[in-house]
Amino acid sequence: MPRIGLHCSHEQIDPRQLLSDVQHAERAGFDMAMCSDHFAPWSKRQGHSGYTWSWLGAALATTSLQLGCVSAPGQRYHPAVHAQRIATLGQMFPGRFWVALGSGENANEHITGDRWPRKEERIARLEECVSVIRRMLEGEEVSHDGLVRVDRARIWDLPDQVPPLIGPAVSVESAARVAGWADGIATLNQPVDKLRDLLAAYRDAGGRGPASLQVHLSWAETEDEAERIAHDQWRTNVFAEPVSWDTATPAEFDIVGEHVSSSVVREHVRVSADLGQHRDWLREYADLGFDDIYLHFVGQTQERFIDTFAEKVLPELD
Repeated sequence: MPRIGLHCSHEQIDPRQLLSDVQHAERAGFDMAMCSDHFAPWSKRQGHSGYTWSWLGAALATTSLQLGCVSAPGQRYHPAVHAQRIATLGQMFPGRFWVALGSGENANEHITGDRWPRKEERIARLEECVSVIRRMLEGEEVSHDGLVRVDRARIWDLPDQVPPLIGPAVSVESAARVAGWADGIATLNQPVDKLRDLLAAYRDAGGRGPASLQVHLSWAETEDEAERIAHDQWRTNVFAEPVSWDTATPAEFDIVGEHVSSSVVREHVRVSADLGQHRDWLREYADLGFDDIYLHFVGQTQERFIDTFAEKVLPELD
């Protein structure tokens, strides 16, 4: 069976509480953790968005877990600065940090005041950033003129072990594309057939390294409460591109999410009060070949979820 980790959602929980939650998850028996890297939440109801990189340093220093995040260089983050912070965490915590590099969403990147590029331009910009970051992590002094510009940038404190640069992918097409540069792939829960095709596309294109899955789920003592939590917290996260890419603010996400039903949310979040059902879903994902599965309970209070799943779900997956 794969390793099971906790996903830490900065958009939903303040950083002090989230640090306590990840420490709690380690004590309870979770194998690892990952987190988001956003400037704003997806909804005013979520209401948080701490700075990921400060939090990661604290989480790595106060647990022994492997941690990673999904992040977008190129607009909000200059790739040379991104390379430096990746290198620093890698140097301080050898073998315990990874980063997935994506093309970003307008909700986080518009804050610079720069134009939000078309998708094809964002992909090209990401690939330039990946090249810059990888070269710098290998010790090169890098200059680059393209969609991003870099002038004689060098990292002076290199990690002994370069942190893996993971390719996030939601579609079969993006999975095949990131295979050209990624040290592994990370994706979200989707229909099983689509996930099977996505993994096959990555491997067939030469993709190497581990495959990770982030699973959005909602559990509570009753089915109604599990559904209420999912609908309250995650109904603004159900939209396909380009809405998910191009919408700019939490207020706008709240408007487009006003008429999203609970049945639609259930297409994106694994909702059940039955722990056996959650175990079955996770076994199904494991059978597809995922090496790591990160559980994202979409509620804002994590303690009961962590304890219950650690006691009654995780042991049954060994």
